[in-house]
Amino acid sequence: MAALKSVSPRTRNNWLIDFGLFFSGLISFISGIYFLFLPIGGYQGGRNASYGIIILFERHTWEDWHSWVGLAMIVIAAIHIPLHWAWIVSMTRRVVNIALGRVPSLSSGSKYNLVINGIIGLSFLFTALSGLYFFFFPASEGATGATLVFSPTLWDLIHTWAGTLMIAAAILHFAIHWKWVTKVTAKLFKTRSRLAQIPVRN
Repeated sequence: MAALKSVSPRTRNNWLIDFGLFFSGLISFISGIYFLFLPIGGYQGGRNASYGIIILFERHTWEDWHSWVGLAMIVIAAIHIPLHWAWIVSMTRRVVNIALGRVPSLSSGSKYNLVINGIIGLSFLFTALSGLYFFFFPASEGATGATLVFSPTLWDLIHTWAGTLMIAAAILHFAIHWKWVTKVTAKLFKTRSRLAQIPVRN
């Protein structure tokens, strides 16, 4: 049975949360691409040449997917951050101490990883805040959403470009940790395969 414990509970939980972020991010990305190229619903006979175009689903279905999966992504991230809070605090202190000249600088690889994580964190924050704005203050037909700190147009720009930056940084982050992803995934499914082969005793 010791061979079945190839992945620790902590590693398994991190993998599950990361998979949730990856899957929700993928759905949000695909639906976001849809809205990027078909930004408005328009009306028949109006100026929107894209009126009536259906790609897999109706527009309102794309909106539901983008809204609810995006909300799920925020919830999963809210779980992800506390699990890595110790690392966040440690690295923040390290950066401050480096800036003050108290400790040696990070390696080039560590700097690169830290910058990517920082970009993901900040871009996700702006994407989430702007997404929540549109979730709670949706635009009604023929009218824009409510003005809250920024105009609806500015919120839309923030959401679009912060989301684009987040996806780009997440792809780099995924590439950096590709070996960890493949290694842990292989161990997880290998463990499940071994468990399925264990005979059940009556």
